[in-house]
Amino acid sequence: MKELIYSRNAVYETLSAKRRQIFSIEIAEGVQEKGKITEIIKLAQQQKIKISRVPRPKLDKVHQNNQGIVAEVSGYPYSDVLDILEHANGELPFILLLDSLQDPQNFGTLIRTAEALGVHGVVIPSARTVDVTPAVVNASSGASEHMLIAQANLSQTIDALKDNDIWIVGLDQAGAEIEAGSRHLKGALGLVVGSEGEGLHDLVRKKCDVVLKLPMKGKIESLNAAVAGSVALYLAYLNRS
Repeated sequence: MKELIYSRNAVYETLSAKRRQIFSIEIAEGVQEKGKITEIIKLAQQQKIKISRVPRPKLDKVHQNNQGIVAEVSGYPYSDVLDILEHANGELPFILLLDSLQDPQNFGTLIRTAEALGVHGVVIPSARTVDVTPAVVNASSGASEHMLIAQANLSQTIDALKDNDIWIVGLDQAGAEIEAGSRHLKGALGLVVGSEGEGLHDLVRKKCDVVLKLPMKGKIESLNAAVAGSVALYLAYLNRS
């Protein structure tokens, strides 16, 4: 299955990661060869990938925010949970689990945060969730290309992580407030972030060792999934330092 990846960071990181086959790259006529475009051309030449100059309207049909570049690539290379555990390579596992997230922007934002903080992998459900689409790759600024992402049954995955002595923390508005230096965010950790509308599903919530929420002092009831998840990931990261 082939996909069309768009935007400069997304194409650059796809080239850099070398996890997908890249069939061709199209750059809009008039786009100057400088900055990220120069780096992309250099990598493409090293990897012997065909580069073509095409009219801008052709790329606009792929996506309006293409930034003058589109790459035809193979489908996203999903990993499995075992790969993620092995990727920890002696470190205490740090894993993000997403319970039926639907919005590509939220998904991409969480992948970008996770990659920046050294999360060893992301687990998403096998169904009823957004996949790693070109929109997600773009929203993550290409971080998805460096992140191990597995599709699996979340309930079974949580059981398997517990068998590996990984503490499972759910993030949900029905939970207790996270305290500074929370012991729940130390050590081997699987952080579960719920969907935008429903939060955590009942079965997933029951499987968690503890369910927490971010303390809120303002007038709004909650943050969206991407912001809340990113803040929780940073708190966990600081507790690991």
